[in-house]
Amino acid sequence: MQKEDIKKGLLFPENLGSHLSIDETSLSHGELYTIVTNKANKGKKGTLVAILEGTSSEAIIPMLQKLPAKARNKVEEITMDLAGNMNLIASRCFPKATIVIDRFHVQQLAFEALQEIRIKHRWQAIDMENEAINDAKKNNTDYQPELLSNGDTLKQLLARSRYLLYKHEDKWKDNQVTRAQLLFERYPDIKQAYDLSQRLSWIYSKTEDKIFAYGRLAKWHEMVEKAGFKSFNTISKTISNHYQRILNYFDNKSTNASAESFNAKIKAFRANLRGVTDINFFLFRITKLFA
Repeated sequence: MQKEDIKKGLLFPENLGSHLSIDETSLSHGELYTIVTNKANKGKKGTLVAILEGTSSEAIIPMLQKLPAKARNKVEEITMDLAGNMNLIASRCFPKATIVIDRFHVQQLAFEALQEIRIKHRWQAIDMENEAINDAKKNNTDYQPELLSNGDTLKQLLARSRYLLYKHEDKWKDNQVTRAQLLFERYPDIKQAYDLSQRLSWIYSKTEDKIFAYGRLAKWHEMVEKAGFKSFNTISKTISNHYQRILNYFDNKSTNASAESFNAKIKAFRANLRGVTDINFFLFRITKLFA
């Protein structure tokens, strides 16, 4: 095989299995590769089904279709993120497989929408502080920021609340409970957005049946609409556009965690090598370990 062919990607039909994951990763300097893995082999030898240059469906589909059609038709399930190109690749190359959108990518959208609201308030607090400092200078007085009961200023409160907003309140430490109470009293919209993000997580963790999940997601859409947050409305529309593939999660509770774990191994391997200077050799090493 020519070096250029290796760089374009490698296929390992013998590693095809019934349950796959598909994802993208960067090997070096932003060069993206599409990776298909077999979940059954748990990141060990035989895991790698394909590693292909690029992420465009036009480039990836013809490559994956070189895998034997009989073997591709035996794939029962394939997990992925919300990327439209991955959905097209999966549906064209593994036509008999059920496509499952990873729950954590959906939840991550809600967490990002929540953080967007927190960050908006933080910038406002910074602007207010700058104005107060300038006013103090004009009046030849010392600026004294407002200190909350836990010792935070408003700016600090908003900065230090970042991580607690990712957690369920049952997992907060005592100082986080206090900080959350102060935050939600000052910014009820952050509390409302926090409740929306936690409600979505609750649907995933506490629902066993696809029909119940459908109903609970419908109620969540209503809550989002009433809240009126633009970012959450965008998430709601995204979920609606991918409803069936999102609901497929509740069949087997399958996630794309194996693909994320495999990507982490590649990144660690890349770090150990202090970067990638020779893509062909790097691909050769990966296939020796995982194919």
